[in-house]
Amino acid sequence: MPDLRLAGFAVATWLAALGCLYASAPLGFGLAGTAFALAAVGGAVFRRRPRGAAWIVIALLLGAGCGAVATAARVLARESVPLRELIESGETVRAELIVRDDPRSLARSAGQPPTYLVAVDVRQVGNLGLHARGLVLGSHDGWRPLLPGQRVTTTGRLLPPRGGDLRAVVFSVREPPEPHGEPSWAQRAAGVLRAGLQRACEPLPDDAGGLLPGLVVGDTSRLDPALEADFQATGMTHLNAVSGANVAIVLGVVLFAARRLRAGPVLAAVVCAVALVGFVILARPSPSVVRAAAMGAIGLIGLATGRPRAALPALAAGVAGLVVVDPELAGDAGFALSVLATGGLLLLAPTWRDALRRRGWPAGAAEALAVPAAAQVACGPVVAGLSGTVSLVAVPANLLAVPAIAPATLLGIAAAVVSPVWAGGAEFAAWLGHWPARWLVLVASYGARLPAGALPWPGGVTGALLLGVITVALLVAARRVIVRRLVAVIALGGVLGALPVRILASGWPPAGWLVVACDVGQGDAVVLPAGDGRAVVVDAGPEPTAVDTCLRRLGVHTVVVFVVSHFHVDHIGGVAGVFRHRAVEAVIGPDFAEPPAGRRAVSELSAVTNVGPGWTYRAGGVTLQVIGPPELLHGTSSDANNNSLVLRAVIDGRVILLPGDAETEEQHALLSQALRVEADILKVAHHGSAYQEPAFLDAVDPQVALVSVGRDNDYGHPNGALLERLRRGGARVLRTDESGDLAAVATGNGLSVVTRGH
Repeated sequence: MPDLRLAGFAVATWLAALGCLYASAPLGFGLAGTAFALAAVGGAVFRRRPRGAAWIVIALLLGAGCGAVATAARVLARESVPLRELIESGETVRAELIVRDDPRSLARSAGQPPTYLVAVDVRQVGNLGLHARGLVLGSHDGWRPLLPGQRVTTTGRLLPPRGGDLRAVVFSVREPPEPHGEPSWAQRAAGVLRAGLQRACEPLPDDAGGLLPGLVVGDTSRLDPALEADFQATGMTHLNAVSGANVAIVLGVVLFAARRLRAGPVLAAVVCAVALVGFVILARPSPSVVRAAAMGAIGLIGLATGRPRAALPALAAGVAGLVVVDPELAGDAGFALSVLATGGLLLLAPTWRDALRRRGWPAGAAEALAVPAAAQVACGPVVAGLSGTVSLVAVPANLLAVPAIAPATLLGIAAAVVSPVWAGGAEFAAWLGHWPARWLVLVASYGARLPAGALPWPGGVTGALLLGVITVALLVAARRVIVRRLVAVIALGGVLGALPVRILASGWPPAGWLVVACDVGQGDAVVLPAGDGRAVVVDAGPEPTAVDTCLRRLGVHTVVVFVVSHFHVDHIGGVAGVFRHRAVEAVIGPDFAEPPAGRRAVSELSAVTNVGPGWTYRAGGVTLQVIGPPELLHGTSSDANNNSLVLRAVIDGRVILLPGDAETEEQHALLSQALRVEADILKVAHHGSAYQEPAFLDAVDPQVALVSVGRDNDYGHPNGALLERLRRGGARVLRTDESGDLAAVATGNGLSVVTRGH
């Protein structure tokens, strides 16, 4: 029976800290005082007549008090009155900061300057001295090379924090930082080794070469965003960050070598501790790495004491200690996943492994199945709450990944360690390591595309708690043989009954699709089929990952024509995603080359051919014709919008009209030229804005109207009156913000629309 005496204290500390992150400092101190007072009263009452349940309650109260007081003390800085006044003034101020973690580049649209997200410790703002946390939104490349521990000064505008963490202020900075002094030797050493690993991976293919540094030290700067999405879909995203698994691999190898040399438990623990410090330096002593190291060190405690059962109390003590030292961890999903995975490995994996061995499983096979299954079951509620899905492929995917993780990690570490002294040896080690990394890429890529790979589930706290309750109930009930057999029968019936239906169904994309409006947020990206794996793509949305993901789901590997309706960022910001791992045979755009930055962003990837009315293209069953603008318009409400290319496509006898962001003026010009605008399917112009010519909509008279629009946008799109007019005209209206990717499909009875959902 595991020792659970500290578990209640740790859980109470964690929950109290989490609650106080969203509360004021006085409320946190009040909660702490109440909890400590009740604990003192309870201790006095039950001191002479101790009862187990009473002492559990006292432990809970003490934990709640510790979590509340530690968090409230840190929240005080966030609520500093002079700082609030500085933020409200909106003035530009000079600040002294210390970088806490590696600067992270935010996803950006084509033609837009980079923005770096930098976690910092604030030491001074203007004339106000502080000891608080902050966040920098830096719009200068000077932020990119900074190392944690670097002291800098900068000038920027103060913004209020979002709450729910310990950040007291957000800085919006356009100027480069002014470094002072140097970071610690450990941070400099980590920077040298991480840069050496990246150099060693440069000659490797993009997928494996971008993944290997993530596996080793959590450096995902080169990781393909689409591949990162595949890892998330298959429950393998933990491999892209430094976690307890990395620590376990390193310590496992060191421990194996120590035991082979017949080292005693204490000596083995000391050697492992030295290796742990070295790994922390390599991976960089950031909060996430320290968290992972703490989880890995728990095993060392059990080893040094010779009591494996000591690991669980050590986990509870570690959780409580980390939360008290850094209360912000209480709201960190990564921390929750790390703790739950470690708890699953300590509580569930040994029992399941031994049960499998009693049933005749080989020791290695039992271990290989029990470990990922236990970790996935323990982490499942948090993952479900974050993603809104329950993955059915996570356990088999992680099981298939097990043989590749250790060699890839160890070879990557070797490449990093030797890179400062032997570049050729580092590249060779990285080349060896990229082969197991390629296996991980293969598992994630195929796993993410399996039919019925994930089931929808309520998101947020509700979904997490619901799955957590179900999981605990099943684990408790499964102690009875009849319950285990019943669960097995129900699960097997669900698999045998539901999966074949999903596998045999057309899935995504649906058979006979004529056009897909991709869910790319507040922007446009439309796809027309042009043969097996080939397509016409019209616009690219505001950022690369969304359009790339949509094209990957559709199986598009060749873009026969990429059409730019106009050069606003919500239509060309994601152009790099269209070109990612695809052949693009031609790019066309309008004669109107404004805004110039948008035109340059597309031209950097491919030459753009200007086309106008009369241009026609035929291939793979699609006929594409440019019908507008009839003439270049100037002085309109938006010249770029009103000079959008207007496309008329014909596929299997169905007409699709794609008017870009054409507004009232261009729509009126099309009607004045008596052009054929009637269509079966209309991609509604300008995300359903109110600037539409009623006579134009009447002339199009669509059966299906697709609105590409972003959720909760600031423009008031789409216009409710416009949508109602389309519905009154007989059109079926669907929106990407509500239904995700939209596919219009030809059926025997006419047209239907299939939605993929978010």
